[in-house]
Amino acid sequence: MIWAVGISKLGELYRDIAPDYAGLADVHIVDKGYEALVDALESLPAGSVDGVVAAGSHGDFLRERLALPVVLVKVTGSDVMHALARARRSLPSSSPDSRIALVSYARPAQEFERFKSAFHLDIAQHTYVDAQNAEDLVHRLRDEGIEAIVGPGLVTQLTERAGLTGIFLYSQDSVRAAFDTALEVARVGRIEAQRRERLNTVLRHLHEGVAAVDLDGRIEAINASMAGMLGIPVADAVGHRLDAIAPALDIARTLESASAELESIVSMAGKTWVVNRIPLLDQGTLTGALLTCQDSQSFARVDRSLRSRHRPRHLVARYRLDDLIGDSAAMSQVRTLARRYARTDSTVLVHGESGTGKELLAQGIHNASRRHDYPFVAINCAAFPETLLESELFGYEDGAFSGARRGGKAGLFETAHNGTIFLDEIGEMPMPLQTRLLRVLQEREVLRLGANEPVPCDVRVIAATHRDLRQQVAAGVFREDLYYRLNILRMVLPPLRERMDDLPRLTPLFLERALARAGARMSVDALQASLLPLLAAYRWPGNVRELENLLERIAVVCADVVDAREIGRARLIEIAPELGTMQETFAFDVSKTNGGRKIPDLGWGMTGAAGKDVEAPPFAPLTGRERRAAEELARIHATLAACGGDRNAACEALGISRSTLWRKLRTND
Repeated sequence: MIWAVGISKLGELYRDIAPDYAGLADVHIVDKGYEALVDALESLPAGSVDGVVAAGSHGDFLRERLALPVVLVKVTGSDVMHALARARRSLPSSSPDSRIALVSYARPAQEFERFKSAFHLDIAQHTYVDAQNAEDLVHRLRDEGIEAIVGPGLVTQLTERAGLTGIFLYSQDSVRAAFDTALEVARVGRIEAQRRERLNTVLRHLHEGVAAVDLDGRIEAINASMAGMLGIPVADAVGHRLDAIAPALDIARTLESASAELESIVSMAGKTWVVNRIPLLDQGTLTGALLTCQDSQSFARVDRSLRSRHRPRHLVARYRLDDLIGDSAAMSQVRTLARRYARTDSTVLVHGESGTGKELLAQGIHNASRRHDYPFVAINCAAFPETLLESELFGYEDGAFSGARRGGKAGLFETAHNGTIFLDEIGEMPMPLQTRLLRVLQEREVLRLGANEPVPCDVRVIAATHRDLRQQVAAGVFREDLYYRLNILRMVLPPLRERMDDLPRLTPLFLERALARAGARMSVDALQASLLPLLAAYRWPGNVRELENLLERIAVVCADVVDAREIGRARLIEIAPELGTMQETFAFDVSKTNGGRKIPDLGWGMTGAAGKDVEAPPFAPLTGRERRAAEELARIHATLAACGGDRNAACEALGISRSTLWRKLRTND
């Protein structure tokens, strides 16, 4: 839709040309002027008119008051020459050129001045600025003896009213050029409007607040998210200065320096926002700035999502509580208690000897908890020197110390955010770091080395140790307040020697895996039958880890053997000499078999030589001979249990005859 504004002669010219543009645009010829025209346009719905064609004072007036593109009908040098020629023909041949005047709006036609000088014409050129000024000018020229006036439509009308000859200045070519320009402007405007609408659609659907300002800091565009953050309707925000609406979002520095300010923290309306200020450049020239604003809580949500979806493999817990193998009462109790603890976020302190599976238990608790989708981070506090352990746990800022990584590094507590951190061998942690750890547990925030601001950290802590932390507290090497902070939920992992009835389940499991890795073809059951009597008589100071490693060694050495029956007791002891050191490898701790308690059932239904519980002697100070006898009796019963009550197999494993076995059992009955 093009509105062509023209009164009298210019309107007639429009009507002659408009049919030629019928297939390209709807040309609406308007004979209103000035304020009446502005009122008529403003009464229409937005977007109804794509452009306006006008000339002279009407054009300048509309350009100042309309947001629409206004295309002026421009006078060409050819228009001036043809109009002057018509003016000369309209006068008597005896009339001099001085009887002709050229009147233009606002500015003289430079082309005419050059033409007049070149051809020595005696034609005066005059200008006017408004309708009244034009009327006064026409009357003055008449009084000066001018007979013909060349000018735009308004001047032509006034000239004819004054009784003079009026020559219309504009030609069809100049009007066509204005129409063509208006069509091109309208086409480009529609393309820009479509782009702007697409951009506005994008902005409307962004959760992030976005606003664009001009060089004066006035809002040119704003999305609903930003308007909602500012507490103002979108329509009321456009055109207003941003610093007047939200002083905290001051963008003056970006407009002055043309430099970006990224990820600045701003407190506004009771919330914390992350703000980016970005200069807008057009071919290197600053034209304004773009401001984005996002609630810090949304970053936290995205951070949690990214951490859960893109965790490095070493931050994933592989084991579950069901991977704690064993049917003994002790292990069943451990799994039951662990599942109960997994339902809370309280700190867990795990006691257990080396090799009992403390990290496996920690991973199982993590995977059974609500934090299972987030990182599991494990660190051995005894494996790092104090200075390195501090930077690993708490991280550091850029330049915090010599050799620090550029840009700094997040510590393991930050890495484990929303997940679980496992602090193995917590009893080995140096005292200074115990103080820092206590603050993390209390405040739930981490201060990097070299930093001034702490970082909030939501982490569940599981600590483990093989030491008696109470004794360490008494010795002054472990903080008492940290001990009580850690010792909220307590668990104890039993050593393997106290749950020997789990040995028949653990042995084939580890043995099958080891034989598969070694590429062995022998029967697991056959090899297990030879091994169990020896395994049952061993003390297992290294616990389950030692069992797994020992079976790995046997599987590798015997990988080429097809028939496991070829591997006798002597060969097994040759491969694993620790299994033959009987003085140090009895199955139970004597202090536990000599305290008035029953010798525990080893899991095959055999607890004594006669298939019944055997009472240990009452607790009393033992002589050396009595102690050796108690050790020997415990070893005999463990071997019998491992052999399923088969006395021949037990005698072979113990290296004694059946009569000796019968005598020793009878003597101690």
